[in-house]
Amino acid sequence: MSALVPQDAAVNSEAPAAPTFAEALRLWTKIGLLSFGGPAGQIALMHKELVEERRWIGEQRFLHALNYCMLLPGPEAQQLAVYIGWLLHRTIGGLVAGMLFVVPGALVMLILSVLYALYGDVPLVEALFFGVKAAVLAIVVQAVIRIGRRALKNPVMVSIAVAAFIAIYALNVPFPLIVLFAGLTGWLGDRVVPGLFSGSAHGKGDIADIKGAVDLMFERGELTHVTPTKWHAPRTVAIWLPIWLGPVLAIWWLTGSASVWTEIGRFFSLMAVVTFGGAYAVLAYVAQAAVQSFGWLAPGEMVDGLGLAETTPGPLILVLQFVGFIAAFRHPGGLDPLLAGSLGALLTLWVTFTPCFFWIFLGAPYIEALRGNKALSAALGAITAAVVGVIMNLALWFALHVVFREVHTIGPGMNVPVLSSIDWRAALLSLAAMIAILKLKIGMLPTLAGSALAGVLLLAVSG
Repeated sequence: MSALVPQDAAVNSEAPAAPTFAEALRLWTKIGLLSFGGPAGQIALMHKELVEERRWIGEQRFLHALNYCMLLPGPEAQQLAVYIGWLLHRTIGGLVAGMLFVVPGALVMLILSVLYALYGDVPLVEALFFGVKAAVLAIVVQAVIRIGRRALKNPVMVSIAVAAFIAIYALNVPFPLIVLFAGLTGWLGDRVVPGLFSGSAHGKGDIADIKGAVDLMFERGELTHVTPTKWHAPRTVAIWLPIWLGPVLAIWWLTGSASVWTEIGRFFSLMAVVTFGGAYAVLAYVAQAAVQSFGWLAPGEMVDGLGLAETTPGPLILVLQFVGFIAAFRHPGGLDPLLAGSLGALLTLWVTFTPCFFWIFLGAPYIEALRGNKALSAALGAITAAVVGVIMNLALWFALHVVFREVHTIGPGMNVPVLSSIDWRAALLSLAAMIAILKLKIGMLPTLAGSALAGVLLLAVSG
């Protein structure tokens, strides 16, 4: 991710002061409200606010924390906020930073999910989402290109990406196995050919070490909470595993193993463990399960959900909140559908983001031991290359369901389009959105808005 960080940040000669909790609270609120643009934009925003302008944390420590978060499942930008908040103000600081990163977007996403569930079949709303899907496809293609340029630095990395694409598209290999195999490939490969895998995705480069308030506090020995004790790991596990899984077990006991609530808790708890590579990488896996295995959504609705998530602040993985809402809304049991959907969204949020705090609070005290570890760097580089292949599959999956009205499945799970079912309007909008984003460099939100308006006009003209 170092390519996201400017290398000419100004260095103030005056030593930065450690922020008060109130100052940090205001900044985390600001970041939570302005964190549009996916992980790249969110990390760039945090770097600007924390490293360049306020100098609360140094350049190298910021990047080192980011590399650690990239090793974890879940949204790396939100975990980076938790990590820095924990450094500054202990556990309460991490909790506040992580929650404020998610809550604004989650509230907006809940409102949009309600509107979608109630009015999604209104012709005007359908036309709006018809255009939004085209923009989402362009955004996913842009993600493939952006990550591919950074990760695929040599033929070996390209081979890993191609192998991952074939594995998930043609052979239906589970995403966690792809991540595991890629990580082992990088770890073992680096022993045979040192340097081939290391630094391909997240190297530090030649960035100057700009010391921030946290670094100076380290030097003065003021951050005593970062030193792990022999009871740190057992105590953290004993506290956070019940917080994470306790509600899931309680719901299973109260509603039974076949209820939609238990399915949501179980499935998204699993996703929290295997979501390496962020939202784009896991969406194809989630979409397949939500559409084919559980029957919660139709294929096009998963694209609609990503379009909603793209328009809100916070992690793109908030699209899972949309899935949980729609699943419970359509299977409410004896509850009011809106209440059931809201509870489904809340449960999805809980099991998706609670583990993020667990990973940081458990591993952060040991993070310095990871500095300069070449084996882990090599494993991360190979995983990032595999993630490119997985996102390629996601782009193809979206393209097939946006541009074609009919898609068939052959073999273990390979999707192929019915060529005669092509929708020329969707193809035209998708092409225009790609030109806007990739060629004209128009921003994400203007492209989404323009595509939505174009979808309404095009459907009105074509009938």
